[in-house]
Amino acid sequence: MSIAAESMPMAAPSAAADRRRRIIAIVGASSGNLVEWYDFYVYSFTALYFAGAFFPTGDRTTELLNAAGVFAAGFFMRPLGGWLFGWIADTHGRRTAMIISVLMMCGGSLAITVLPTYASIGVAAPALLLLARLVQGVSVGGEYGTSATYMSEVAAKGQRGFYASFQYVTLIGGQLLALLVLIPLQQLLSADDIKAWGWRIPFFVGAIAAVVAMFLRRSLAETASEASMRSKEAGTIRGLVPHKRAVLLVLGFTAGGSLIFYTFTTYMQKYLVNTAGMDAKTASTLMTVALLVYMLLQPVFGMISDHIGRKSSMICFSSLAVLATVPLLTALGRATNPYAAFGLVILALCIISFYTSISGLVKAELFPTEVRALGVGLSYAIANALFGGTAEYVGLWFKSVGHEYLFPWYVTALCAVALAASLSMPDTRKHGYLEGTQAPQT
Repeated sequence: MSIAAESMPMAAPSAAADRRRRIIAIVGASSGNLVEWYDFYVYSFTALYFAGAFFPTGDRTTELLNAAGVFAAGFFMRPLGGWLFGWIADTHGRRTAMIISVLMMCGGSLAITVLPTYASIGVAAPALLLLARLVQGVSVGGEYGTSATYMSEVAAKGQRGFYASFQYVTLIGGQLLALLVLIPLQQLLSADDIKAWGWRIPFFVGAIAAVVAMFLRRSLAETASEASMRSKEAGTIRGLVPHKRAVLLVLGFTAGGSLIFYTFTTYMQKYLVNTAGMDAKTASTLMTVALLVYMLLQPVFGMISDHIGRKSSMICFSSLAVLATVPLLTALGRATNPYAAFGLVILALCIISFYTSISGLVKAELFPTEVRALGVGLSYAIANALFGGTAEYVGLWFKSVGHEYLFPWYVTALCAVALAASLSMPDTRKHGYLEGTQAPQT
């Protein structure tokens, strides 16, 4: 079903009014997406400071490994979130699902803000931390598929790559905002103060921002039609069965795409500190600037996909990732000059932008309206939990057993899976549900 049928049931507005409506919708959806990902990523960026408070072992790598394990556990709740919120979005509307997801994220952040440490309540502290992260994992698991679906449906034909790229603009913006909150704390507080209590401030900021995003999302127009929401196949696993090829393609895209994305974003700060030996403040500053550049690249690569097609963009991403991952990570692990490290990170992020700029859109184009949110969200969440969320843990595990050199090859192998999926995907310019044509199924 096309955007005209889904979100414009009344007479079509003028071109200028239609553009304003779409922009307002993108901004409204993006605000919640920004907050969701800020709240989720702030855990990763502050783990350098609070890991010892919840997992006191005396060994830094072990403490970070335990904290990364909790981060990964949040990802394993994503399939539940993808299924639950996919069902809500396909049967009760995208807006309802997005409001609920951002409120759940708020609750998780607020809980972490006031959580006692191991010194106060013993093993109950890491257990409660894990519980809060599991709640946030369900929330983010639902956020991706729902917001990807909404932003793809509200985008204009011929400009969907550009409009949909703002999902990752705000996703990366969430990481950037987390760093921008952390860096002033590093400048104003001593490392001991941040370890003692300062790490809680970013979580409190996220909880407040989530409430603001919830009110913004309440004003969004719904893109799912009443007919699609009332369909007996809406939001059901049974409804996905005829689209098993699309499910497999999303699993393949996400296996490589999410793994390399998290490797060069959330894990990179720790990699530069723990492997290359870079100062923590220098690494934070470097990654802040790199993420800013990366965020600005998304609309550019989104527009490129509008001209060359989603399939061509995905082939560019996956083939370049297969060729460049090992050299880039090897060089970064030995980098002593922060400027050289910055250049290497930017090169990697340019390659990844071929994927991230259209990540949600390329998946949404493969599913019909009645199972779109579920198809995108659940398929993505499963592969993301297995490969994206475990990126830090696997990287640190390889380091802890003395075989860190194998990690780049692991990332390369999963990018090869994404390449295979990219080569076998349909050309969605000719066979895509958002264009009003049926994608071929097997």
